[in-house]
Amino acid sequence: MAAQDPYGVLGVSRTATPEEIKSAYRRLARRYHPDVNRDDPDAESKFKEVSAAYEVLSNPEKRQMFDQYGTTEGMPQDPFFGGGGAGGGIGDLFEMFFGQAGGRSGPRSSAQDGEDLRVDITITLADVLSGVTKEATVRRTSECGDCQGSGSRGGGTPPPCSACGGSGAVTAIRQTFLGQVRTQAPCANCGGRGYTIKDPCNGCAGKGVRASNDKVSFNIPAGVETGSTMQLGGQGNAGARGGRPGDLYVVITVQNDDRFERHGQHILTSVDISIAQAMLGDTLAIDGINEEIKLEIPDGVQPGEQIIIRGQGLPPVHGGKRGDMSVEISVVIPKNLSGEEKDLVRKFAHLRGEDVPQGT
Repeated sequence: MAAQDPYGVLGVSRTATPEEIKSAYRRLARRYHPDVNRDDPDAESKFKEVSAAYEVLSNPEKRQMFDQYGTTEGMPQDPFFGGGGAGGGIGDLFEMFFGQAGGRSGPRSSAQDGEDLRVDITITLADVLSGVTKEATVRRTSECGDCQGSGSRGGGTPPPCSACGGSGAVTAIRQTFLGQVRTQAPCANCGGRGYTIKDPCNGCAGKGVRASNDKVSFNIPAGVETGSTMQLGGQGNAGARGGRPGDLYVVITVQNDDRFERHGQHILTSVDISIAQAMLGDTLAIDGINEEIKLEIPDGVQPGEQIIIRGQGLPPVHGGKRGDMSVEISVVIPKNLSGEEKDLVRKFAHLRGEDVPQGT
């Protein structure tokens, strides 16, 4: 982190609390996680930047060193500093003398945040033009209604753990080079929660959450492209024991339309015309994205020439003018001419002063 400011990477102030830092990290880690942004080549590097910034700011020693010197390079690696990991070195000394890290006491939080989920949606080019509301069935966990998320039959607060008395931690005497010190560790009987569930809820087997198939409706804006991702906050798996729910990521695929070739906001199509139409010009009705549009073919148009129709492309994601439609002209040469048709072609060439073809 010598080359980057971890505060800037996480978007927090230098006076940010540990809770604010953790919240910013969680939000950015969700946004840039490679599993969620498979089509973004920069997602992995951004995710690593965010993780590296959090590693500095979540470690009091590293944060203090960065605040003082603007870098964490050269930070001591002896047991007192622990090689940079939060909870090593000085953190261990705090824990030996004061119990849990930072001198905290009492039960550890048993809250568990819910996992993020992903759903893939396919839409048409017409949907891209106007936006669309879609519905998907999502397999996710939600708070158990039988126990109101407590995990205990009938709901209510489970009884305190008999091993730790509800503190979530057990105290022991450790012999160190400084002498005897009191230490605390998470209670093995309750996993640090401070309570045990003796009569688990039948609906969720004591987990506090259970799985269900839920229908989720969401609005996809106009202008999206394949790979566009929407984040629906709180629509993922439910958190357990008071934890926050995860998010739902909607990954969009735009179905190919054989009539058009898309280039961002602009689209390309083609039209076949006869030699007579190419020479004299004409007015045609051709397919637009969602309606027929009028195409004016000028006289003397050449094969491969493109005619631009303004404002018949696609809109940008955040609103604004539509792109253009390019219509490529393809002149169809007739085959198997009759004798009379051949004579007319020779006469036309003669009138034009061109070499009269003899044919085959």
